[in-house]
Amino acid sequence: VTVPCSAFVDGVEWYKVGVRYKGNSSLFDANSGKLPLKLKFNEFEDDYPAIDGQRFYGFKTLHLKNGYQDSSALREHLVDDIFRDWGLASSHSAFYQVYLDVGDGNGASYWGLYTVVEDVEDTVLKLQFTDDDGNLYKPDDDAGSFAAGTFDTDELALKTNEDSATYDDVRALYAAINDAATYSSDRSAWKTTLESVLDVPIFLRWLAANTVIENWDTYGVMPHNYYLYANADNGGRLEWLPWDNNEAMSSNRPALALGLGSSTAWPLIYYISRDIDYMAQYKSYVSEFASDIFNSARLDATIDARAALVRSAVLSERSGYTFTSASSFTTAVAALKAHVATRNLAALALAG
Repeated sequence: VTVPCSAFVDGVEWYKVGVRYKGNSSLFDANSGKLPLKLKFNEFEDDYPAIDGQRFYGFKTLHLKNGYQDSSALREHLVDDIFRDWGLASSHSAFYQVYLDVGDGNGASYWGLYTVVEDVEDTVLKLQFTDDDGNLYKPDDDAGSFAAGTFDTDELALKTNEDSATYDDVRALYAAINDAATYSSDRSAWKTTLESVLDVPIFLRWLAANTVIENWDTYGVMPHNYYLYANADNGGRLEWLPWDNNEAMSSNRPALALGLGSSTAWPLIYYISRDIDYMAQYKSYVSEFASDIFNSARLDATIDARAALVRSAVLSERSGYTFTSASSFTTAVAALKAHVATRNLAALALAG
């Protein structure tokens, strides 16, 4: 349910902004008053013509992530930046202290520090692609695995061009991935077909980075938290975009092994990992990512600076509206740096 609110930042007001809860485990399992929110600044423009086209400094939609299961409050923001530094299209994010006034006469109460994340469907397409008119999909559930027999337009969640949807591009991707007969008999033909509908190097770059940093809540472990964009400037091929990185940079749950494992439940990874050329390219990206991006020399100072930036805001959170404490925050920040060092060594070892 989306309702109107007034949003204030630095004394400036935005009117009749749509606000609703968002998220899955971060909402339903949070056991906290600090719940994730979504703001849409033009949600009620039809009802209130005066706000037609209203934006927050150019942003139509913003996601307020609550840092569920992240005692450092840093992971989502760090990983968003890491993916972009690695050359992938990825949301920008920033830290905001959020206060809520429910109109009961008691004034605004502090809901805590949030990571505010840019919307893929809005400004990521507009600002990080020269053409933003293509089909954008956000797969979920069974269809998000690409397994044979799971194609389902209801689970592919087309976010653009809904009125002219044919799903031909993503249908071709499912067919290409699951053509096991051609994969066995004519590998070159299978790869040519796959590469005609999917930008495989972009997927391999994402797969390498995502596996090095460890992220259990996306493709390879869970069938969600990514987008596919049919980029007209890339021959209409589908490009992979990461999303929802709050569970990344953590070993708290089993993630995809660096060697990619052997599960047929994730056929795109399964077939790619059994091709000598693709696997060699994947390992090369793993090595490059660890050497150039994901290493202590590059990230420790960033982690310390971000921790210093948010420490006061995080530790000012009140009971029932926080996921951390002074000791937990300090421990979590140290654990992030240790995680970088450990995964860097593992990645370089894999690459040889």
